[in-house]
Amino acid sequence: MARVLTINGTTRSINLPDDVPLLWVLRDELNLTGTKFGCGVASCGACTVHINGEAVRSCQIALADVDGPVTTIEGLGTPDDIAVIQQAWVDHQVAQCGYCQSGQIMQAAALLAANPAPTDTDIDDAMHGNLCRCGTYPRIRAAIHDAAQRLQKV
Repeated sequence: MARVLTINGTTRSINLPDDVPLLWVLRDELNLTGTKFGCGVASCGACTVHINGEAVRSCQIALADVDGPVTTIEGLGTPDDIAVIQQAWVDHQVAQCGYCQSGQIMQAAALLAANPAPTDTDIDDAMHGNLCRCGTYPRIRAAIHDAAQRLQKV
């Protein structure tokens, strides 16, 4: 049975079994490879996307359980106009290897949507569970604070 999903503002018809994880729908069926496979058990955050604006681990969401619009890292901005949070990431040189960063950015974007002026503790709590093997956590926190300030000026 085909399912209709809205992904990054575009309606897509998906004809896959209901139990296929959203991660594989995005990567294999729709070629949206910015969302990464990390651990497969929702422990690392590399596969974080938004459903209805809420950060979720796409490796653990079955196609049948997607209940609203999906936003991936590709949907946050465009090559000509990247999102404020993405620009803060660039400005603070957050990415080292870069593998986890799409999940980190998606988690941070959900945090800023819910809390436009997060404290260090708010950031640490929200970002807990998004792992970075390169250890760029201080840069991540600084980029989130910077993006929050920029968004408050908009």
